[in-house]
Amino acid sequence: MSKHSLKWWSVLKDKDFLIEGRVMTVIADTKQICLTHYEGEICALDNHCPHQGGPLGEGSIEKGLLRCPWHGWDYHPCSGKAPGFDDGVPTYPIKIEGKQVFVGLPQAQPHEQTVSDVMIETMIKGGVDTIFGMVGHSNLGLADAMRRQEEQGKLKYIGIRHEGAAAFAASAYGKLTGRPAACFAIAGPGSTNMFTGLWDAKVDRAPLLAITGQVETHVIGTGTFQEVDLLQAFQSVANFNHRIHTDSKHSELMTQAIKHAFLNREPAHLTFPDEVQVAPAISTVIQDPRLRITQQNISPPPEQLRLALSMLRKVLRPVIIVGHGARFHMKQVVELAETLRCPVVTTFKGKGLVSDEHELAGGVLGRSGTPIASYFMNESDVLLAVGASFSKHTGITPKKPTIQIDFDPLALSKFDAIECPVWGEISVTLELLKDQLGADFQSIDHRSEIGERWAIWRQEKSRRINEDRGMGISSSAIFQALTETVPENAVICVDVGNNAYSLGRYFESRKQAFLMSGYLGSIGFALPASMGAWAAAGNERPIVAVTGDGGLCQYLAELTTLVKYKMPIKVVVINNNELGKISKEQSSGEFPVWGTDLVNPDFAELAGSIGATGYKVSEKSKLLGVLNALFDTEGPALVEISSDVSLI
Repeated sequence: MSKHSLKWWSVLKDKDFLIEGRVMTVIADTKQICLTHYEGEICALDNHCPHQGGPLGEGSIEKGLLRCPWHGWDYHPCSGKAPGFDDGVPTYPIKIEGKQVFVGLPQAQPHEQTVSDVMIETMIKGGVDTIFGMVGHSNLGLADAMRRQEEQGKLKYIGIRHEGAAAFAASAYGKLTGRPAACFAIAGPGSTNMFTGLWDAKVDRAPLLAITGQVETHVIGTGTFQEVDLLQAFQSVANFNHRIHTDSKHSELMTQAIKHAFLNREPAHLTFPDEVQVAPAISTVIQDPRLRITQQNISPPPEQLRLALSMLRKVLRPVIIVGHGARFHMKQVVELAETLRCPVVTTFKGKGLVSDEHELAGGVLGRSGTPIASYFMNESDVLLAVGASFSKHTGITPKKPTIQIDFDPLALSKFDAIECPVWGEISVTLELLKDQLGADFQSIDHRSEIGERWAIWRQEKSRRINEDRGMGISSSAIFQALTETVPENAVICVDVGNNAYSLGRYFESRKQAFLMSGYLGSIGFALPASMGAWAAAGNERPIVAVTGDGGLCQYLAELTTLVKYKMPIKVVVINNNELGKISKEQSSGEFPVWGTDLVNPDFAELAGSIGATGYKVSEKSKLLGVLNALFDTEGPALVEISSDVSLI
């Protein structure tokens, strides 16, 4: 090899650091080198044992031979030859200038586009430009393709501490934007860790792309290290679920994955065997998946629309019930409500879709709701449910005549037969209803009655705010203070537990958006979801995570992720040293309270120890001041609020 064709890389500042008889691993460009010092000579060998790739730089020289630390294969420390065999490891030239050691490597060849490059470029072209994940030994080829795109400013990659957090973050991103983000993991446990977050996205109809590494194809089925049949594992949760091969239509498969995730509003999954990730691309043509996705502004069948109009024209007290599925269509919802002058109430997942300051807003219905919403539902003579399910948690009664509008025909009459199921794109359907309703209806003006019901509820809340048993701050006081201090355009990520029920009941929304683990109801959602919300909207909106002590500890390590990426997320942890919701359910079921007590760290001190700002408050009189300080703080910050588990 001509020395003129080499590029010299500094690998050791002081040659005396490597004493006689020692070896070490160094990096030249991106290549690992085993540096040896034997019989007064410093030499450079390829770091990988040809047996199974063992790191020779972690080995030792014994009896004049360099021994691989994995399986004990021997090589000469300078020639790289294996005694008694005709093989060995490659060597590289060394030069020493002063005390500095250089290794000569051939000039790097231009990067050859790989399968991973094609698929990641297609993904980005399809609008998926945010990935939450963890790099590991079985996804390194994919990670390198992501690195190249991030260096060009085309990709936002967020390295998390647990793959479950990656999936929850991607799910929250999809819930907030209607567009998929990706979560990324290694084979085996890294992939299975994502499963809960993927199910959260599936049941809440959030688009998501899951990308997983896999063991090499030739050992699949042999029970090799970290082998899990990911196709079988993901079959129940992913509507599009495929393994990539070297001769697959790579850009086409990524296009199909994005198309399925977006249109079905569910997870899609692609898994990449190790050797496929770095295989040369067969075709370098990059498709644009956006050109393969049709518009969805479907009008409802005329007979269903006529029936809905007929029902609305005859009634005096209609009520509109809005679910999370209507979150991108609220302009049309509010315009129809203003035409009918009727209350708009929401499911808990739909909290905040209409501001509680609006004169027609009736708050949240159901277990986490207000007596305002339940009053108007009970007094109604027809329900118009828009983008809402009828699960028991929503609290929607099956005893009232019902019109249901949804984009998904399977969601219509899902739990009970209803009088008028209307299949169509929500905004199109609502505009048709408003335009064709005209002035031909009998609905009374509910505005003054809505105001009266709010006055009654606020009087009740003011009484509860003053309750104090000396065992922590009441939920009514906590959420009244949050109502007064949370920025009005914040995205609030809510956990599962008493904190969620109290937020739904006591927090009065303005322009905030709310994200939660709805159907799955997975504890631990709030903190990783806040990272997804930050990736989607952190430049335009404040991000707040509201969680209990039980929920926060599920993904507590992700506080370090907030600090690493300087996410200015504000975490509100309501600490009662108990799984309070479970204690309540045990009591309700006439079981003894058992197994729900918790031992917690000092959350404020912990936040400070990792570079965030921590606050702590246990007195109601100091609550507003501490919360104002929290929301004025730059960067990630946490407040720990001591709460009374019984005052919810």
